[in-house]
Amino acid sequence: MSEQMVGRRTLLGAAGAAVALGGVVDVRRAHANPLRGDPFGLGVASGDPLPDRVILWTRLLGDLQGDLLGDHAVQVGWQIATDERFRHVVRAGSATARPNLAHSIHVDAAGLRPGRDYFYRFRTGRFISPIGHTRTAPAPGSAAARLRFAVANCQDWQNGYFGAYRDIAAADLDLVLHVGDYIYEYDPQQNAVRQHNPSSGTAQGADQLITLADYRNRHALYKSDLALQAAHAALPFISTWDDHETENNYAGLVDEQDDPPWHQTPEQFKLQRAAAYQAWYEHTPVRATNRSGWSDLRIYRRFDFGTLLRLNVLDTRQYRTDQPGGGVPTGGLPSDFGSQVLGDTNVTGTLTGPVQEAWLLDGLRTSRSRWNVLGQQVMMAPTRFVTPPPASVVNLDQWDGYTPQRRRLLAQISASKVANPVVIAGDIHSTWINDLRLTVDDPSAPVVASEFVSTSITSDFPAAFVPIAEQSNAAFNPWVRYFNGRTHGWLRMDVDRDRWLTEERSVSSVAVPDAPSSTTARWVVEAGKPGVVPA
Repeated sequence: MSEQMVGRRTLLGAAGAAVALGGVVDVRRAHANPLRGDPFGLGVASGDPLPDRVILWTRLLGDLQGDLLGDHAVQVGWQIATDERFRHVVRAGSATARPNLAHSIHVDAAGLRPGRDYFYRFRTGRFISPIGHTRTAPAPGSAAARLRFAVANCQDWQNGYFGAYRDIAAADLDLVLHVGDYIYEYDPQQNAVRQHNPSSGTAQGADQLITLADYRNRHALYKSDLALQAAHAALPFISTWDDHETENNYAGLVDEQDDPPWHQTPEQFKLQRAAAYQAWYEHTPVRATNRSGWSDLRIYRRFDFGTLLRLNVLDTRQYRTDQPGGGVPTGGLPSDFGSQVLGDTNVTGTLTGPVQEAWLLDGLRTSRSRWNVLGQQVMMAPTRFVTPPPASVVNLDQWDGYTPQRRRLLAQISASKVANPVVIAGDIHSTWINDLRLTVDDPSAPVVASEFVSTSITSDFPAAFVPIAEQSNAAFNPWVRYFNGRTHGWLRMDVDRDRWLTEERSVSSVAVPDAPSSTTARWVVEAGKPGVVPA
């Protein structure tokens, strides 16, 4: 169904003759300034499903090199129905695509029934969008029996094709959780599998984006991918950002450390971050409100799926303190790798900021869900590496750079007795399945939570680093139960009231568009028994 949704013009033309049910707007009456070509080239998407509503998204675009709609506001009609032919339209209306938001549309379609499948579409002028499929969350307090979702992240256009999204679109799932790095900010590379579009307002050689036009164009390029469009048309997304939506390894208002002469002051970087955050919002089906300027956009939020699962979606970029260590390279590694002691002694460091941390802990303490999930960006489990000369180094951009907060958070999770905590992460372009212990180096210490880190859709994990990670895990990281840095793909989560099943889905190649995917690992957490075991 999902792949057929993209470009299904014949069916849409026939369905356009249907009249909406009483009291709602007929999509045929939506009007717009005259358009010369189909403005729905970026597809459609839905997101942030609640029991009674879901966000419907599209962006009108003249072409992928620039928005030819100019300064005109465009009226867009929308419909949501219980059937794919739109014989039973349950909600409809119109929205205005305005130039200040890049002619994007965010419809919060309310008045829906919980736990139901719906179909939606847009129309402006004589053009009708592809059909999208979405699903609402179960009713509040209901004993939902099952939730199936994908975890995706890190999709570098230049590194390959998005075949993993074709696999996601074809899967029988309820939603997609995207934990960041939806776009990459880098300059085009000569030997890339696919070429980026060049920057329009940022100097070549900066290897980053700065202007709003640059971020908009890069998002539009990614949204033009048909496999990604198919996944968005098939399933609602719950999305958060990581660093590359703005700039690699930034922290709060601290620009990336190791990019002279392009390093910016906090005041300068705030403008860049505002452009990045605005463009992310314009291209994401997210329920978020801009209240105090685009450089401050709250996206941490919570979703309940009956009493089966509570999902706390975190933002570990906007509020974090700078990575410890001052950006000094260690042993030939990137600058945010450094001595473990730097993270261990970072007593004032935070990934979440105090307000978000308090919000998270309150959500855990008050939860009555069977499973309690932290959907966030960077790996929480300690991962120590030994490089010559012998020294224990860690990735200070992960929770290893903020050890006191990690220790505090795990202690509070343990003390709260919250049921079956699970941490989800991405960022590191490889699969890691971990036990999270309260005391790291005490093998008898209780397991507090389980962690699943998803590999990338396409982004590269250096082949030379794979054996180093494998050797280091065997010698120094016994809580790492599984590691795979050789394949790309996604994680399939199948959760019921008795067990959590995670399947690693690996695409055979990112160098060709239609490479097949297969299951390469299966791990289970049994409810009431912390820790992961092979399935």
